Formats: sequence, structure tokens, C-alpha cells
Amino acid sequence: MVKETKTLQGSNVVGFIEGIDKDLKNEYVIITAHYDHLGEAGGLIYNGADDNASGTSGVIEIARAFAKAKAEGVGPQRSVICMLVSGEEKGLLGSEFYVEFPLFSLERTVANVNIDMIGRTDSRHADNPNYIYVIGSDRLSTELHEINEYANASYTNLELDYKYNDPADPNRYYERSDHYNFAKRGIPAIFYFNGTHPDYHKHTDTPDKIDAAAAAKRAQL
Repeated sequence: MVKETKTLQGSNVVGFIEGIDKDLKNEYVIITAHYDHLGEAGGLIYNGADDNASGTSGVIEIARAFAKAKAEGVGPQRSVICMLVSGEEKGLLGSEFYVEFPLFSLERTVANVNIDMIGRTDSRHADNPNYIYVIGSDRLSTELHEINEYANASYTNLELDYKYNDPADPNRYYERSDHYNFAKRGIPAIFYFNGTHPDYHKHTDTPDKIDAAAAAKRAQL
């Protein structure tokens, strides 16, 4: 038997919006989404439109909004890092690499906001796409949880579903996306997720099934 080894090179893609406050700009909020999916298998292309092109698109739009706000003199006080990571489907590899070799001080990174699937609706909310699952917001910081609740009540008015935030949840989603590598380093993290659907991890996760309005509202939060 011959053992064959293949080495693949992955890259994280990073955008940086410097904060406008002279002191707080040396603190960082990092916003993440993974851009890899399952590739090709059996002659089928696994598009990953929801998982996680929806999250990737959300982060790009968030970066665009922050950059526009800063150009208009109302940028964020803290610096914002928008990062698209690779290798999530292979074991959270891109985010693990970042926390091992950070570009910005982890000690001064105050929060991670992670977006993994925001473009679809699951069966639990089939009659109302105006929702998002929130995972991890209160695990390390009650303040992060309260900020999210306040922002939603003030601007987006989504139903915040904490079903999967239960530490006893058998799906263990808290441990299954890129925020977890930040949380393991003690950085408060919040994970936004629309739940699974019949096309989850199948080649039928295609762009025509994305609810763009729902994704935009979730990204706004």
C-alpha cells in the first residue's frame, strides 16, 4: 500500500478599519466568517451559498459600512478587523492559525463577532425569517450579551433565539465554528447562525435559495 500525502495552502483575508478614538483605537473587535466549504465530490460542486458565502458576504458588507462611516467622520471608536478565514470545515484551521500567530494583540482584542450561515431559514422558523440564533454571547461576558440585546431592540428587532446556546445542546454548535478559537483564549465571542436546513452540507446549497433581505438584516445586527 502506498500512502499519498497532499498539502494545501490556505489563506486568511484581513481588512482593517482603524478606530477614531486615540486611546480605544488600540483595542480591537474582530469580525469573522469562513469562506471555505466542501469543494467537489463525486462530480458534484458543493456551492456553500449559505455555508458560508452568506457569512462571508455579510462581513464584506460590514467592512464596507464601517469604511463608509469612517470616511463620513462617524467611524468606530475601537479598531475593527474584518477577517475571512479558511479551513473551518477541516477543523477551524484558519482561525486557529490566527490566534496562534495574531496580527493584532489578543490581549487587546475585546470581542469576536462570528457569522456562520445567515442566508436561510430553518424549519423551526419557517413562518418567520425575522430571527437569528445567538450562541455564546453570555458565556464569557454578560456585557456582550447585553450589548447585543440593546442593539437588536434599538435597530433590527429580530427574534433572538438562544436554543443552541444551551451548554447541554447535543449539537454543540458553540464548539463548531471559528469564534471558539477566540473564546478558548478568553476573548468574549458571539456567534450568529440561521440553523440547518435540508441543503446543509449538500451540493444543493445554492445561491438561488438565499434570502438576501434576511441576510442583510442579520448582518446589520
